[in-house]
Amino acid sequence: MIADFVAEFAKLIVSYPEDIRVEVNEGDEITEILLYANQVDVGKLIGKEGKMIGAIKTVISGCKAKDGVSYRINVEPV
Repeated sequence: MIADFVAEFAKLIVSYPEDIRVEVNEGDEITEILLYANQVDVGKLIGKEGKMIGAIKTVISGCKAKDGVSYRINVEPV
């Protein structure tokens, strides 16, 4: 559910939505979400001073209250 949201949201922001791919690595305490995007779009996803990725993290942190799982999100170039 969270990975689908991140992928769809990222596709709205980037110039190359076909390159967006999300992987989820579940651990004991933290679930890591790896967001792969075209090199050109990595800056757009991170945003000025990290504000865009910070906003995505804020939305995801609301899910922690619901299911008790901590999430970490990383943006990687394809």
